[in-house]
Amino acid sequence: MNETTRIVIVGAGHAGGSAVALLRQYGWKGTITLIGDEPVPPYQRPPLSKAWLKGEASAESLALRPAKFYADNDVEMRLATTVAAIDRAGRTVTLADGEVLAYDHLILATGARARKLSIPGIDLAGVLELRSAADADKLKAALLPGTRVAIVGGGYIGLEAAASARALGAEVTIIEREARLLARVASTSLSAFFDAFHQEQGVAIELNADVAALEGEGGHVSAVRLADGRAIPCDVALIGVGAIANAELASAAGIDCAGGIRVDLSARTSDASIFAIGDCTHRPLHHYGREHRLESVPNALEQAKQVASALTGRKLPAHEVPWFWSDQYNLKLQIAGLSFDTAETVLRGDPSSNSFAVFHLAADGCLRSVEAVNAASEFMAGKMLIASRKPLARERLADMSVSMKDLL
Repeated sequence: MNETTRIVIVGAGHAGGSAVALLRQYGWKGTITLIGDEPVPPYQRPPLSKAWLKGEASAESLALRPAKFYADNDVEMRLATTVAAIDRAGRTVTLADGEVLAYDHLILATGARARKLSIPGIDLAGVLELRSAADADKLKAALLPGTRVAIVGGGYIGLEAAASARALGAEVTIIEREARLLARVASTSLSAFFDAFHQEQGVAIELNADVAALEGEGGHVSAVRLADGRAIPCDVALIGVGAIANAELASAAGIDCAGGIRVDLSARTSDASIFAIGDCTHRPLHHYGREHRLESVPNALEQAKQVASALTGRKLPAHEVPWFWSDQYNLKLQIAGLSFDTAETVLRGDPSSNSFAVFHLAADGCLRSVEAVNAASEFMAGKMLIASRKPLARERLADMSVSMKDLL
């Protein structure tokens, strides 16, 4: 490594912005160019569906680093800029305007984009998604008291947006095609709890509901038409049906991809000079013996540490247990681990108290994941128990008189 060695980072989200800071923190002396397609420096996305919508956050509080950080650390910023192609043989990237930038090491932090619905009316005004600050600003402007909001998709983003919309006085209907909320990402116990809690807050929930079309008046959305013929009137329709990894740039360059850009535990791709981090990656999961794509800030930070360590010659960081969180109303959901290869679940605490945890155990009694609602001790101990692969007795796990410290 020397001062003329060039790193180009494509993607100025949480992963790309964190990689910049960690590279400098770990002693990288070479040049760094950060390219982002949004017109603003890296910022935190989780508050977009929560504090930002409710007017409880500022642009400064969302910023990943103060604006002066990048100039102070000799980082070249290329904002509102798109990369069109990678030339692996020549080690260059070509920008959309035709400019060519050379690299010695390339880091792809291209993130993910909202999944689109191919239905009539999807292009009507008032049909929104929630991935970027610009998306959040459009939704925020529309969330007035009495506004009728239809949210298509009962995942975490949809539920968080619903909670924020209710706090602002909007009328909310969640439309989910599966038989329960959070069907792909949560246990039935957790789904039932959040379903009941949202309905208590005045949210209407339609399950087993396929969307056939979006209808409009004067070019603006006015209703969500369901496959059974019913129409859900709305002033705003928020589409939240998942995300797709932005792996096309890598795939076009011949880099190995499979539902995301495939990387190893140092975040290196099939090209030794190219790394990938964050939501765009399909990565190994050390604790689970498989590969998977994760969408979370902890994942972005872990992989940023991996690539910064690999490029500066540091020892790779310890393998982290994946974790996630969601804030809705006065509820803090914290999830540690992933429910792969589980044989049974154990409920600890009483859901009616709004403080409980659901533990997912493998056949050998080892913990695979925990879903904790307003239960920080269960979450924190759960992370350590997953990593330790210590068999647990379900009777002791369910017994609230046995502390999590004792279980550890």
